[in-house]
This record gives sequence, C-alpha cells and structure tokens, in this order.
Amino acid sequence: MKTFTNANARDLQQAVTLAAQAHKDGRQAAFAGGGSDLLGMMKERIVAPDVLVHLKSIPGLDQVTSAGGGAHVGGLITLDALSRHQTIRRNYAVLAEAAETVATPQIRNFGTLAGNVCQRPWCWYFRNGFPCYKAGGNQCFSVTGENQFHAIFGGGPSFIVHPSDTAPALVALDAKFHVTGPSGERALTAAEFFVLPKQNAARENVLADDEMLARVELPAPGPGTRSTYHKVMDREAWTHAVVSAAVVLEMDKDVCRSARIVLGGVAPVPWHVPDAERLLTGQRITPELAAKAGEAAIAGAAPLHKNAYKVPLTKTVVQRTILSLAARA
Repeated sequence: MKTFTNANARDLQQAVTLAAQAHKDGRQAAFAGGGSDLLGMMKERIVAPDVLVHLKSIPGLDQVTSAGGGAHVGGLITLDALSRHQTIRRNYAVLAEAAETVATPQIRNFGTLAGNVCQRPWCWYFRNGFPCYKAGGNQCFSVTGENQFHAIFGGGPSFIVHPSDTAPALVALDAKFHVTGPSGERALTAAEFFVLPKQNAARENVLADDEMLARVELPAPGPGTRSTYHKVMDREAWTHAVVSAAVVLEMDKDVCRSARIVLGGVAPVPWHVPDAERLLTGQRITPELAAKAGEAAIAGAAPLHKNAYKVPLTKTVVQRTILSLAARA
C-alpha cells in the first residue's frame, strides 16, 4: 500500500472540492465512509489513491429523517443502525432485512449504506490482480474459468454479479438516489444508478470519480404494503448472496394490488423481473400463481458452464418468498 494523505471534510461541498483539487494536481482521490471495501482494495493494490477524503466528519449524513410520508436516509448510516431503525423496520422491512444480512456484526457496525451500494465486485479474478474488464483489461476470465457464483442474467462482456444486499431492496422500493459532485446535486432512481457491462464494462454505476452517493430517498409506502428480503448463501456468514430476492407487495386483503420483485446475486445489477410482477397484479396469491411467478422470474436466464444450479434456485427463492410474504397478516 502506497503512502496517502488523509483529509477530513466538514461538509459535502468541501469533500467535493478536496477531491477536485487532488485531481487538478494530478493525484488520485477516493471518498471514504466506513472504508471497509476501499481499504481492502488498497491493501490488494487494486486502487492506489493519493488522497482519502473522509466523510465521517460530515454531520447529519448518518440520519434517517421523515419527509412527505417517506424517509430520507443518509448515505453514511451504518448497516447495523439502518437494520434497527424503527421507521425502516416498520415501513421498509425489505431494506432493514437486507442490511442485517450483510457480512458480520463487526462489518455492519462500521460499513455504511452508500458503501454497500457502491462496493466493487468480489469476483476472484478482479480481486486477485487479473487484467479483466473491471481492472481495465479486455476480457472476462470467468467465461471459461471459475464461474460458480457469476451472472445468469445480463452478463457480457463481464459476468460479475453485483455484491450489494441493500441495492435490490432499494430498487424494489423504487428509491431515489441523491448524488453530489462538482456540479451540485443530481437525483436519479435506484434502477438508473446501476449500469450493465454492455453499457460500461469497467463500472457498476453512473458515479463519476468525483461524485458520491450522499443520501437515499424512500417513497411513502402505499396502503397494505408489506416487504421482505430473502438471501441464500453458500455459508452462514461473511459472504454474499448466491441468490436473493427483494419483494414488495401492496395487498388488499388476499389480493395483490401491485408487486415489485428484484433479484440479487444473479446479475451485474439488481435484476428487476417485471414479467413475474405482472402475473401477481390484481390476483389472489396462491401456490400455483407463486410457482408461475417463479418460472417467469427465470425467463431469459443464460447460465455459464458451472452456475446452471442458480436457475432452479432462483425460481424456488422467488416462489417461496412471494408465498411467505403474502401469508403475513
């Protein structure tokens, strides 16, 4: 790890200014919230910033505030605090449940929402110095190599899966992301924030090098809304989803008025499955209907030679999660 300079920002504007000044001076800058992913990549020499702009010194970025029936969530809220926040647990259970599945208690105590959403892929080729697309190269080694945990949807030319648990929940909630950069603040939907490899094989989101995810805006939940997050892992802790499903249903007694289903662990972005949602809308949810939704959720799957098991696993996860959520009072 090379020598770097620490800079503590007093507000978002100063953080952006510090990063811009570093770039102007020909130095690399990186924003650090919890810093768990960043520190790991620095140790492995995947990134080598000259300046770390620390955001923890900025007051108020770790708070949840009510706004118009919804909520604004600061990007620096820790995953542990997010999972235990009463408003989040009551109105946005899918997000609280996603946050509490991340890694270990130690990591959740300092890892942040923005950091979880913006973390880089955990593909072993990228993390171990191979010159792949994510590292600025011109190939994806997983195509003919080890790909047990890689994408079955949306792959090409890179077949990484997005590692965030909170990202599928935020897309399912139709959250809005507020991004801060040199030109001020811009807002976009959670779905617009993430990009497929065919759009930009080197990146996972639309953030420029001098931008940061400052806060997330959650819409007011509709009447009868219930939500949940289900995650399947290859071991009990400190790992990412093999397959996960973030499901938000708006129910009128036993009839589904609207549905949002977003998958994790199966694509380079949180993978929205609108065909499955349409099957549920306006219908009473039965085991037969949930099975059809599970089937619709895997339409278009294109597994690699070692991850075909993810296709039936995804189908079952969607089916069971819908049934479990619909049965809640």
